[in-house]
Amino acid sequence: MLRALLLYLSEARSLRAMAERSSIGRRLSGRFVAGTGVEDALRVTAVLNRAGLSVSIDNLGENVTTAEEARQAAELYRQLLCEVSRKKLNANVSLKLTHMGLDVDPQLALDNVEALVSQAATMDPPNFVRVDMEGSAYTDRTLDLVSKLHEKPENRQRLGAVIQSYLRSSEKDVARLLERGIRIRLCKGAYNEPPEIAFQAKAEVDANYVRLMRTLLKSGAYHGLATHDENIVREAQVFAKRENISKDSFEFQMLYGIRRDLQQELVRDGWRMRVYVPFGAEWYPYLMRRLAERPANLLFVLKNLLRS
Repeated sequence: MLRALLLYLSEARSLRAMAERSSIGRRLSGRFVAGTGVEDALRVTAVLNRAGLSVSIDNLGENVTTAEEARQAAELYRQLLCEVSRKKLNANVSLKLTHMGLDVDPQLALDNVEALVSQAATMDPPNFVRVDMEGSAYTDRTLDLVSKLHEKPENRQRLGAVIQSYLRSSEKDVARLLERGIRIRLCKGAYNEPPEIAFQAKAEVDANYVRLMRTLLKSGAYHGLATHDENIVREAQVFAKRENISKDSFEFQMLYGIRRDLQQELVRDGWRMRVYVPFGAEWYPYLMRRLAERPANLLFVLKNLLRS
């Protein structure tokens, strides 16, 4: 029920406008979003790097409606990759295909992403582009685009995809990506999907996550486990130790501003930990969907608001 409410709120435009203008909204965005500009994201990334954390930077935005908006978004990512290299930061980038123009022209989105992957591949050292997953209407198109770009030898290991454990198709999609050697970020999923497409019960989503997690860890490729669920983190640690899977053969991933204690604990214990750092003005739908992904985080957010 709470998850459904949060997903509904993520699409409520009037509430979004009010939240983005309010003082509480500004406090929320300041706690869980790096800021509005590239320099904000770079500043936060440098701080996290000094604490032993790697980073994936995401410019918030999706579903652009013009080719010019898509080109501007791609240009911002180009600048971001340049600055990451210049400042020698331990960071890659994450992007959404609808931000790159998928709804406007699929070829435009392909061209924009291909240019960024090519840039990442030729950096010193080479970098990486993560193509985020959106709602189920985009799943196949996203995986098709990633697979097409990954076929080029120069792009291999320079881009990856995201799989959402709440989708019933995810086991099949994982097998497809692993067959091609494509790196995966595994998350639970944060869009409103019908029962025939997605598991509705948290227990089912969690169970599918654990099944897929075990498959990824045994695949031999370098994947990311994106979760704040401490029970799942512990299960991954136990599984890795039991199967003699080294700590540096995969990474945990968490969102900026959430479970900093657990992030730091993982680093202290020698596990790899990457923080997903979003920046930009469009923080409201992002935050609502992240809360819907794990409603237990709502209590954490409210506690932080009361302390600030």
